[in-house]
Amino acid sequence: MSAEETMVKEPAASRPRGLLYGLIGLFGLFYAYAIWNAIAYTIPLAGLGIGTTAWVALILSIVLPAVVFAFALSLTRRRGLGTVALVLLAGLALVAVFWMDVVGYTLSGAH
Repeated sequence: MSAEETMVKEPAASRPRGLLYGLIGLFGLFYAYAIWNAIAYTIPLAGLGIGTTAWVALILSIVLPAVVFAFALSLTRRRGLGTVALVLLAGLALVAVFWMDVVGYTLSGAH
């Protein structure tokens, strides 16, 4: 083998792939923050004797961001950068709406 054959050539699509991974990483941090926030909210409520429905809502608020993130990534596996960004943003909006429902439910005294 000559030296030219052993050189690795970068494909032309390497730049968009880097942008894609950066976008996924950035949104991953937002989803991780949602999980971290849900855990931090659940810990003080654990000693208050909350009901079963409140526990289910709190556990779902911890699990839902990871499920939505994985589902959004699997849905946009072979899509463009803009589509991936929009689906991840829509999933983050869904997580935020569910989080506001959980906070409203637990603060209303319905636990």
